[in-house]
Amino acid sequence: MTKIESRVPNSKMAASIEDNVEIRQIDLSKGKGLFASKDFKKGDILFEERPIVSSQFLWNEFYKYTACEYCLKSLETAEEQCQRLTENPGVNLPYPECCEAKPTQYVMCPQCQVVYCCDECRMAAWTEYHRTLCMGPSRQDGEHPLARLGEAWRNTHYPPETSSIMLLAKMIAMVKQVDDKSSVISAFSQFVNLPVNKEEEIAHKLLGENFKQPLELLRQMLTESLFEENVQQWYTPEGFRSLFALVGMNGQGIGSSAISVWVKNCEKLSLSDEEKQKLDGFIDQMYEDLDRVSGTFLDCEGSGLYRLQSTCNHSCLPNAEITFPHNNHRLALVATEDIQIGEEICICYLSECDIGRSRHSRQKLLRENYLFHCGCARCLAEADDEDVTSEEEEDEEEEMTE
Repeated sequence: MTKIESRVPNSKMAASIEDNVEIRQIDLSKGKGLFASKDFKKGDILFEERPIVSSQFLWNEFYKYTACEYCLKSLETAEEQCQRLTENPGVNLPYPECCEAKPTQYVMCPQCQVVYCCDECRMAAWTEYHRTLCMGPSRQDGEHPLARLGEAWRNTHYPPETSSIMLLAKMIAMVKQVDDKSSVISAFSQFVNLPVNKEEEIAHKLLGENFKQPLELLRQMLTESLFEENVQQWYTPEGFRSLFALVGMNGQGIGSSAISVWVKNCEKLSLSDEEKQKLDGFIDQMYEDLDRVSGTFLDCEGSGLYRLQSTCNHSCLPNAEITFPHNNHRLALVATEDIQIGEEICICYLSECDIGRSRHSRQKLLRENYLFHCGCARCLAEADDEDVTSEEEEDEEEEMTE
């Protein structure tokens, strides 16, 4: 079995997924799309999918968000995570049985001491890419080529991160380690990787003039530390830009949180009204403290490349959303509206905050990150709105109240 096969569902699971959805070519400008093969009700899970490859963000790891190196499962207990994020070591969470963290199952790579949530993840990582990327006893050596590559990336892309140089490194390592290299290369070639939309004259925001020098440095460092002749086209200036665009445009953000799991399990408890009220008050205060100290940076975050999810087109009025119900990199696509057979399945590429912004702000974000102008029903309905960003609207409102 090749490594790429180990990352996709087994035949029984694949068959059920294909019964639910179908990838279709739409047109030259929009490319592929994902369509329902049967009717779905709001709340139905359309499918679950593991990524071909995933990686924790380097800044996220730098700030001590501990996650399984392979599946990105949060490794802290809910109480440990809460203590760290509130900067209060005295916090004690009630109902500790609602925390699913299992530290006794955690294992390390015997060479470099990287931590995994279980031995299955450790073996999968070693088989797929870690044999190439393992730094051994040099993991703490800042002069190791991979350490220098990570530092160069952090100096190029500050938080919040939207992709990672280590995702590229893992892609290369997967090609290096697999016997059937064409299978892995073919899997990556299915993703959109155009750094520029020539028709719309749009370039990805991370490939503009401001990033030209840092990206050239990253390309040289990656070439020196992880050259692979079977994908030598990835190391040319244009090839590297395309590879970077592939990760930037197709990478799906991943978030895991021991606290979120604990809260969801607490909601399932059979409690008296008094106990429930007390618990709700504790959770409300906990989130206030988390917001005050750590803001929105509460999850172990990373990015992954998913075969099916990547074919979902964007809409500012989506009929489905991405969730991570297993507290790791395995995603579930859930219907947010009733979906009829033959209907296109669309998700929102924007954050929960950004989707509420003006049409002009949404279009600006989509152009910078995904190289297209949105023509969804909501954008068409708001086509006559004034072309100002939400920030400009807020500034005008503040000036009027002064």
